Amino acid sequence: MKQKNTQNTEQQDLELLNMTCLYEITKHLASATNLQDCLEKVMSALAKRKNMDNGTVSIINPNTGELEIEVAHGITAEARKRGRYKLGEGITGKVVATGEPIIVPQIGDEPLFLNRTRTRGDERKKKSSFLCVPILTRNQSIGALSIDRVYEDNFGNEAEQDLRFLTITSGLISQTVERIQKVNEEQEALRQENTRLKRELSAKNRIEEIVGNSSRMQEVFDMVHRVADSNATVLLRGESGTGKTLVAKALHHNSSRASGPFVVVNCSALPETLLESELFGHEKGAFTGATETKQGRFELATGGTLFLDEIGEISPSVQVKLLNVIQERTFQRLGSSKTLTSDIRLVAATNRNLETAVKEGNFREDLYYRLNVFPIYLPPLRERRTDILLLAEYFLEKYSLENGKQIKRISTPAIDMIVQYHWPGNVRELQNCIERAVLICDGSAIKSIHLPPSLQSSDGDQIDKPLSLATAVENFERELIIDALKKNNGNQTKAAKSLDTSLRIINYKIHGYSIDPKQFKVR
Repeated sequence: MKQKNTQNTEQQDLELLNMTCLYEITKHLASATNLQDCLEKVMSALAKRKNMDNGTVSIINPNTGELEIEVAHGITAEARKRGRYKLGEGITGKVVATGEPIIVPQIGDEPLFLNRTRTRGDERKKKSSFLCVPILTRNQSIGALSIDRVYEDNFGNEAEQDLRFLTITSGLISQTVERIQKVNEEQEALRQENTRLKRELSAKNRIEEIVGNSSRMQEVFDMVHRVADSNATVLLRGESGTGKTLVAKALHHNSSRASGPFVVVNCSALPETLLESELFGHEKGAFTGATETKQGRFELATGGTLFLDEIGEISPSVQVKLLNVIQERTFQRLGSSKTLTSDIRLVAATNRNLETAVKEGNFREDLYYRLNVFPIYLPPLRERRTDILLLAEYFLEKYSLENGKQIKRISTPAIDMIVQYHWPGNVRELQNCIERAVLICDGSAIKSIHLPPSLQSSDGDQIDKPLSLATAVENFERELIIDALKKNNGNQTKAAKSLDTSLRIINYKIHGYSIDPKQFKVR
C-alpha cells in the first residue's frame, strides 16, 4: 500500500512538472514574433525542467531540401552547422520522412544514428537515449524536435511519457510556425501592396505630357502637383530645351483653371513696343497703325493661365507695368484710362540667372520677388541620364508614326552614343536628333550612322568637327558586327555567314574592336 502511495505521489509530481514545463513553453510560443528566439527558449525550458540534453529543432531548407538544425541547446555553432541530413537519412531524416516518432534506447548501440554533430563522444552520452518527434503542419512534416536523455531506471514508462510530452510540444511548435508564417505572409503582402501603391502614386504623380522616371523629374512632378491648384505665381527655371513650356502646360491642365485658356507669350520674340501692346492690349488710335481696339494677352487669358516665356528678356519699362499687374491685379490698355481686372494664373519661365541680373541692375528686384513665389527648377538632360533612353524611344515612336516608317529600335552602338553624349541642347536637341535619324533611316533600326556627327564625341570642342572617313567606316563596321552577333546569339560562325564574310575575318574584326561575343548569348 505504501509503495502504491509512493508511486502515486511520483506520478503526481511528474504530471505537475509536465504541466509547469508546458505552461512555460506555451507562454514562450504564444508571445513569439521571432521563431528562432522562441524555439531557443523552448529548448532551455526542456533542459531546465525536464533534464533533457542536446535539444534541437531541425527544419527542412526549402532551397536544398535538406534538414538543417534551426535551433540547438547544448550544442556548439560548429556542431550545429554539421547537423545536416537528407530526408530519410539517419534517425532525424527518417522521422521527418515517415512522420512517425522514434525512441533510441541507447545511442551507442544504434547503427542508424549518424552523430553528424559529433557531440556524443563520451561514454555517458553514448548511453543516452534519443527521442525524436516530427513537427507537422497540415499533415506534412516540416522538421523534427529531438532530445537526449539519460534514464537511470524505468526506461520504458518514462521514455513513453517523454515522447508524448515532446509530441505535444512539437504540436505547439507547429502551430506557432504556422502563426508566424501567416504573420510573415501578411507582412509581405502588406509590403507588396505598399510597393504597388507607391508605384501607382508615382504613376499618378507623373504628368502625361512629360516623359521621365528619374528622381530629379519625380521632384518636378511633385512640385507641379503641389502648386497646381493654387493661384500662386510659378517661376520655371532651367536651361533652354529642358521642357519649361511642357511644365507650364501641365500646371494649367492639372489646375482648377484647366477649362480656361492657356495663353503663351514669348517675351524675347517681341520688341518692347509690340510686347507691351501684346500683353495689355490697345485702343483704336493709341499709336500709329492701331486701326482697331485689340485685347491683350492678360484679357485673353481671363479665367485661365498666362505663360510668360523668357521673362528675363523684358525691358525695364515693361517690368514696371508687369509688376503693377501682379501686385494690383489690374491694368489698362494702351491709350485707355479704363482699369481692367486681371483674373489669371501667372506662370513665368527663364533660362537666365535672375539673381545676377538683379545685382547688375538689369532686372527689378521687386518684380523678381513677385515672380519667384514658387520656383521650380528643371534639370538639364545631363543630370537625368536615366531618362535619356526613355525619351529617345518616345521620340522614335512618335516620328516613326508621323513619317509612316516601321523603325522598331535603336541599335546598341547608337544607344551608347546617345547615352554618353552631354546634350548641351537638352531634350530639344535629343528630339531633333531622333527626328533627323528617323528621316534618314531606311531600315528597322536607328544606327550610329543615322546620328549627327556631334554625337561621335563627348568633347564639346569637337561638335562641329566632322568625322574622318576611317572613323565613320570603323563605327559602321563595328555596329554591323554587333548587330549580327545579337541576331545570332553570339555565334561567330553564323554572324560571319549573315555578313557574307569568312570566320577568320570576323574573328579578326571582333578582336580589333574589342567586342565580346559572349555578352550576346541568351542564357
